[in-house]
Amino acid sequence: MQFLNSDKMNVDFVGKRRLFMMISAIAILIGMAALVVRGGLNYGIDFAGGTMVQVRFTKDLNSDQIRDALTEINMGDASIQQFEGETTHEFLIRVEKSDSNLVGLSDRIKAVLDKAFGAENVDIRRVEMVGPKVGKDLRRQGLLAIIYAMIGILIYVTFRFELRFAVGAIVALIHDVSITVGMFALLDKEFSLPIVAALLAIVGYSLNDTIVVYDRIRENMKGSSGKSDFLKTINDSINQTLSRTILTSLTTILVLVSLFFLGGGVIHDFAFAMLVGVFVGTYSSIFIASPIVIMMQSKKK
Repeated sequence: MQFLNSDKMNVDFVGKRRLFMMISAIAILIGMAALVVRGGLNYGIDFAGGTMVQVRFTKDLNSDQIRDALTEINMGDASIQQFEGETTHEFLIRVEKSDSNLVGLSDRIKAVLDKAFGAENVDIRRVEMVGPKVGKDLRRQGLLAIIYAMIGILIYVTFRFELRFAVGAIVALIHDVSITVGMFALLDKEFSLPIVAALLAIVGYSLNDTIVVYDRIRENMKGSSGKSDFLKTINDSINQTLSRTILTSLTTILVLVSLFFLGGGVIHDFAFAMLVGVFVGTYSSIFIASPIVIMMQSKKK
């Protein structure tokens, strides 16, 4: 790929840093607005508490037919969702509460569906039940896991480089997580424990990209002096690592696209979060992390 030859790359990333930081700020604000409008994230059973039953049918059905069949069971505010792209007609039946009345719910659902569609056509694939207190604890622990990861990264990058580099890395990671969460709010996708795992993976991936750029900046800074030299050093460093950054991201995205389309409904949202995170993480290592170092350098001067 000749166009990615680092010796020939000379894109003015530093000169366009304000434009891209503004684009990032707008993207984060859109995500925050979506959170406010929707009243928060669409928490899954893991965080909201409740009961979820995954059912597979061997014949073509829709949500309304299943809902009509389940009317004799008092399930309250239940939602029925079909897995996207599934050819096996799988549905998720979710009841957003968990109490003693829901004990044995999967058996009752199976009995009603067997009666309506035939026992040979119904297969209960998975049943999950989480109490509201457990869901609240999991929500708190997931948030703490992300915060602790960022504190550890701040300490690590400060010791390995300087505080200004650590601040740049943390701002980039907050940027990546914010945009990914904002996309889930904007599209009203379910936010569950696997998505927290995806966010932590995104933090690690984005940091790895940022560290590669920072290493090259540190090597090239040895002979630089003055603001103009400093800006040129950072721009040259980004260009020199650009081929590695793009090729690594492309290969990762190819795998995630395969998971997204072929991995099935269970892994669909996880793959979506990773796709958004890898793309945004690559973007932030170029347009967010390094410009923050420039801002910190200006304040230091």
